[in-house]
Amino acid sequence: MLALFLRDTRLGLRAGGGVLIGILFFLAVIAVVPFGVGPDLKLLARIGPAMLWIGALLATLLGLDRLFQADRDDGSLDLLIMASDRHMLALTVLVKCLAHWSTCVLPLVIASPLLGLFMNMEPAAIGATTLTLFVGTPAITLIGAVGAAVAVALPRGGLLVSVIILPLTIPVLIFGVSAAYGAVEDPAPFVAPFLILVAITLFFAVIGPLAAAAALKSSAD
Repeated sequence: MLALFLRDTRLGLRAGGGVLIGILFFLAVIAVVPFGVGPDLKLLARIGPAMLWIGALLATLLGLDRLFQADRDDGSLDLLIMASDRHMLALTVLVKCLAHWSTCVLPLVIASPLLGLFMNMEPAAIGATTLTLFVGTPAITLIGAVGAAVAVALPRGGLLVSVIILPLTIPVLIFGVSAAYGAVEDPAPFVAPFLILVAITLFFAVIGPLAAAAALKSSAD
């Protein structure tokens, strides 16, 4: 599993500048917001956590269709499916999701404090948003693994992956933004939505790989 993680990490860093594309897309989403809402610094600071979450969500969706596609193209996916039972295949999917998150999504989390400055956010809001992105974005990747597994056999499944998983990521977005706002707004709580966000990630850490493994087995049959 460690060898698989290192292999997928190297492929993710080499695959057409996917990391750079995700960061540039994230930057583009945040950069166009002031042009749309105007130069009101208070308004930008108020919507900053939500915009960072939306930008990170959309940037994460960019590379999810490549989660299994490269393995299918070179035939290694068939070997992984034939050599594993469903539970072992689920563990393989989990490792691939961790490698994808480390190479494509973690750089977005690291870049989010800098982009928070563009939105005139307070330091507490920047820290809370970064923390919620660190905890919540793995859930998006794990949900995306299911969509990627369903669409892996389709010739143009990239758009289908986004359509399938986008509604499922709404709870992650809601509790992530709620926790970020709770850190800077006194009436709003931080701990409760943050713990729910952690629970969602842990839930999909179990359900996501199992569902993706079942979808991969079905596509191979």
